[in-house]
This record gives sequence, structure tokens and C-alpha cells, in this order.
Amino acid sequence: MNKRTKIAAIISSEKANYETTVKGWVRTFRNNQFIALNDGSTNNNLQCVVDFQNTEEALLKRITTGAALSLTGEIIPSQGKGQKYEMKVSSIEILGDSDAEKYPLQPKKHSLEFLREIAHLRFRTNTFGAVNRVRNTLAYAIHEYFQQKGFVYLHTPVITASDAEGAGQMFSVSVLDKINPPKNEDGSINFKEDFFGRATNLTVSGQLEAELGAMALSEVYTFGPTFRAENSNTTRHLAEFWMIEPEVAFNDLHDNMDLAEGLLKFCIQQALTKNADDLEFLNQRLSEEENQKPTAERSELGLLQRLNFCVENDFVRLTYTEAIDILKDSNHNKKKKFQYLIEGWGVDLQSEHERYLVEKHFKKPVILTDYPKDIKAFYMRQNEDGKTVRAMDILFPGIGEIVGGSQREERLELLEKRMDEMHIPKEEMYWYLDTRRFGTCPHAGFGLGFERLVLFVTGMGNIRDVIPFPRFPKSAEF
Repeated sequence: MNKRTKIAAIISSEKANYETTVKGWVRTFRNNQFIALNDGSTNNNLQCVVDFQNTEEALLKRITTGAALSLTGEIIPSQGKGQKYEMKVSSIEILGDSDAEKYPLQPKKHSLEFLREIAHLRFRTNTFGAVNRVRNTLAYAIHEYFQQKGFVYLHTPVITASDAEGAGQMFSVSVLDKINPPKNEDGSINFKEDFFGRATNLTVSGQLEAELGAMALSEVYTFGPTFRAENSNTTRHLAEFWMIEPEVAFNDLHDNMDLAEGLLKFCIQQALTKNADDLEFLNQRLSEEENQKPTAERSELGLLQRLNFCVENDFVRLTYTEAIDILKDSNHNKKKKFQYLIEGWGVDLQSEHERYLVEKHFKKPVILTDYPKDIKAFYMRQNEDGKTVRAMDILFPGIGEIVGGSQREERLELLEKRMDEMHIPKEEMYWYLDTRRFGTCPHAGFGLGFERLVLFVTGMGNIRDVIPFPRFPKSAEF
């Protein structure tokens, strides 16, 4: 059953004039003679030439767009342009029919909006084939990078009783009767009768649990699903997404920046090396999309230029305070071209500010450090100035922030004080504070939203198009 040759292997080979079997789906069938077959191993189709004069008409009629076929024949150098080899077909087996009248994916260009409506079939298009092969390469590269460095892959819980940083609304996990749940005397829900004996949620981050692992294993990373119940309908947000979160004992902020920059460059380079055809296709796709925009809104860099730009340049490192001065004094700010004007120190930077620093001012990826403590999470190590924390954000062209991290506050007294200031219950977080009570040490980590990385590397414009089955408000199909 599985004795077949993948189309990618045929196309990349230097071998010809041999018999083999290919299996895949029909993209087009022209002149009752030329089948364009695709098996998902590459965006390139294999042209399979049928001897229609010696093939039953009833069989030929079943070769329709979307049908699954098994074809056996000889691989020969192609006579036509645009392809290296073709198959001279000797036998045809229909594995699965496809009614051409009802099949939604006709051999023409479909809009991304339309394809989101038939997300169960969009894998079969060139765009989503390319995106998902790149996604696969990036996922493997994440593990490869950390495994080569001796990190331990840690599985942190999906169901948790803690909110890592007040990062957003959480999805609750409960088996209690939704209409008549058990109540306490004050009318609140009695979660002691629930499955876990307490209120639980889907995780927003594995960071705090990863810190526990780092305090014994030194170098750990997580790579798993996280959830946010925010009613956000933007091109950058999902309700379910994947996060990479390394935590490293004995690392400071500078080590953290080195680790993150190395990870991003390694992953992008792997995609450039292993998915050259897919990225060339996506580069062309993005170029056509950009040409439809007004000149002022077009990106200065094409997709492949953007990727090489990040691999080849050292990331610029500067403090939040230095960035505020640059933004405040910029012509963009003075001429009120920013939607959110920069008037002073302490504001949270918006995506437009981040992109200005990367794309206009430095023309390189940027790492911002030492943010005001009031706009950052409780666990970030406080600087001696009493105003800032050892945070870092990595900013990329076209996307803004792609990584957020920090050196963690290892000093128990200062951590407890910060938790009190931010009304975080210390009693419930005893397990986290124990890492500071028993053998505390400097440590650091960061979070990389995987879909943000895939979005950047593929050049897609909507995060819902870089995850196979997107979850967002009012949508949980499949």
C-alpha cells in the first residue's frame, strides 16, 4: 500500500527513466491527457501523461479536481516547459472520487477569507501547503536548537489553578452543574465539590512551572498550547496558540538576549534552508499582495529579504528610556503621524512605535530592555533605580514584538513586596515562592508565541492562517 515515491523526491532527484508509483490528489486534468498531481510533499505538481486513446472513457471521467489517485508509470525527462520530469502513466487506480460540481476548491485563485470558511479543505491549496510545511520546519527547529544546547523539554500543565501574570481572561475548567452549581453560604460557587477540589483554568503560560524545573535541571524549555479568553478579533490574536518558554538558572538579562537572538536566527535559517521552494512561493504571493496596496503602505523589504535581514544582522540592543527619547524626537511623532503620540516616559509602546524603531530608525531587529516596572509583570527583577525592571522585548519588522522575557526576581523579600503591591495572593503561590526560599539563584527566561514566528516567516497577514485549526471568538469548528 505504501510503496510509492513522493513527488518532492522525484523532482529533486537527478535520476530518470525508471518505473515507480505516485499517489496524490488531482489539481487539474487537461485535454483528457495531462494530470497535475500533488501529494503535499511539495507545492510542485507532477505532470502525469495518460494514454487517453487506450484508457476507458468511464475511468477518464472520474479523474476530476480533488480526486485521489494511484498512478504507476515511467519517470522521464519532461518535454514541456516548467518541469524537470513527468510520468508516462501505465496504470491508473482511483482511490477516492471527487464530485467536480460540488468540490469547493476549483482550479483558480481563492481569497483567504473564503478559505477560512472551508478551513477543513484549505490544506489542499498551495498557500496552506507551504505555510504548514514551514510551520513543521520551525517546530522541529525549536526542539533542535534547545536539544543541541542540552536543555530539558518540560511538559507544563494545560489545566492550572494559577494565573501566571494576570495575562488575560482565562477559560475555566469545571464539571459542576452549570445551572445549579453548589454554593457557599455567601452565594459564591463552592469549587471544593468540583473535579479538582478548587477553581481551575486553561493555562495562559507555562513560565512559572518552568521556573520550578529550572531550579533543579538548570536549563528547561516548554513548547505547548496556551489559552486566552479575551474577546479579541484582530489579525494578531488567537484564543488558543502555542508558546515556547525557556527558563535558565544562572542566566542574567544579557544571557537571555543571546539565547533568544540565537533561537530566532536558527529557526529562520532552517526555514530558508529546508523550505526554499515554499518561501519562494510565499515571497511571490506577498509581493503580489503588496503591489495592490498604496505605495506609502508597502513594505520596503520582500519576504526573503526580511528573513535574511534578521539572520544576517546583529540585533540592536537599547533601553526603553533610549527608545522613548528616539521616538519622542522623531519627525513621525512631531508631525503627529503616530496614532498614539509619545509624550513622555512610562507609556507602554504600541506596535506602530516598535515597527518604527525596527523599520525606519535602525533598519535592524531591536531588543528593548529595562522597561518601567509599572507596565511589567510582578516576577521581573527590579533594577537598582527602583523604577525599571530587567525586561526585554525583541522587535521584528512587519510584526513588532515577537519575544518578551526578563531576568526573574530571585530575591524573596523584593518579590513578596511586589506581589503585595500588585495584589497577588502569596498564600496560593507558596510553591513559587519556595524556589526563592530554598536555594534561590539568578535566572532568566522568555516567551515566544509560535504563531507569531510562523506569521513572520511565512509573510501571512492574519494569524488565523498560520495555525491549522484557529480558535477565536465564536469559532471552534472541527
